[in-house]
Amino acid sequence: MTEVYDAVSIIAAKRDGRMLSDGQIDWVINGFTTGVVADYQMSALAMAIFLNGMDRREIARWTAAMIGTGERMDFSGLRRDGAPLATTDKHSTGGVGDKITLPLTPLVASYGVAVPQLSGRGLGHTGGTLDKLEAVPGWRADLSNAEMFDQLEKVGGVICAAGSGLAPADKKLYALRDVTSTVEAIPLIASSIMSKKIAEGTASLVLDVKVGKGAFMKTREQARELAETMVALGHDSGVRTVALLTDMSTPLGRSAGNALEVAESLEVLAGGGPSDVVELTLALAREMLALAGVDADPAEHLANGRAMDSWRAMIAAQGGDPDAALPVATHTRTVAAPESGVLTGLDAMGVGIAAWRLGAGRERQGEPVQAGAGVTWHAGLGDEVRAGEPLFTLHTDTPEKFDGALAALDGAATIGGSATPRGSLVLDRVTAE
Repeated sequence: MTEVYDAVSIIAAKRDGRMLSDGQIDWVINGFTTGVVADYQMSALAMAIFLNGMDRREIARWTAAMIGTGERMDFSGLRRDGAPLATTDKHSTGGVGDKITLPLTPLVASYGVAVPQLSGRGLGHTGGTLDKLEAVPGWRADLSNAEMFDQLEKVGGVICAAGSGLAPADKKLYALRDVTSTVEAIPLIASSIMSKKIAEGTASLVLDVKVGKGAFMKTREQARELAETMVALGHDSGVRTVALLTDMSTPLGRSAGNALEVAESLEVLAGGGPSDVVELTLALAREMLALAGVDADPAEHLANGRAMDSWRAMIAAQGGDPDAALPVATHTRTVAAPESGVLTGLDAMGVGIAAWRLGAGRERQGEPVQAGAGVTWHAGLGDEVRAGEPLFTLHTDTPEKFDGALAALDGAATIGGSATPRGSLVLDRVTAE
């Protein structure tokens, strides 16, 4: 006898801490994609999953069901000069000032590797790669599969939105999680990321799993659980997958925003930029190149300009003008250091919320973001600051947002007599057993 499913009983089962069957998972994912399961019902189920979790079987089935709602891509036919192209990709779980995808993709592509970087928009207090790149005049995120394949063969790297045919269930759920306070659920994060990456068809994948105050995973234990879950999903699906756990207690670089982070990424591609952004870019590039079978030191292509050449080709291929001036916010406000000393702490969450409140992020799905909005900070950890000199600069087109941003930054910076030297940003490495 065919089992009959309904949304209410499935929500109730997970609300009460029971495991969902394969049939229930398949039905609810398909129903949500086709409109049989309403947004408010999936919101309730997402909250039940957030509160009660899922086991490995449930997560694997949920991921497979989301992949099954759409197409699967295959990059095995990519060629350049008649030779096959290795493919590799990277995904970050999101952090404040995390602009790493921007310099990383052209850097790895400059070594003759195809990097199909399917990216997303902002979630909560963390910025979205597509939102950042759309600050570049003319650049477009939406490419057809044919355009993506052509760009990979000719340029090597592409950063674009996942097509509507790729895990469409995830696209709907991704937007819903952002506005229902269920972003941090490990089963939903893992299945969201891996459904797209497995369906995408890349041969290898490096995961940047953030941990700390500015990340969705606040503890190393949570981050490792997420990393192990995703690495297992990749391994079981034939995608060579490695995860790095990286520190997000302090925001990356010196800016959080859209155009602000593009500008900082260009500094890195020009051979400069903040040391922490450079460190993490190189760490991830080494992992990606190794998985793609390339033995090289990626620092060389930051120094000799080849990574910048790759960036310019990528931007131009998607309609952008790599020489155009980036948007600038119409209003700024400076926050002065209250005392002299050494910057001993900078709260990533406070900075991220401030940038979000200034207009760099969105409160409701589908809202536009301000290209020039965000926060810059004028000192890094261990740097000397002087009372009365600029500590933060706030950027926005809507000055009525300053008060909310200032409230978020209240106490975000800690100034003391001396700072403990910051260790490596890479805290741990997770591979398939």
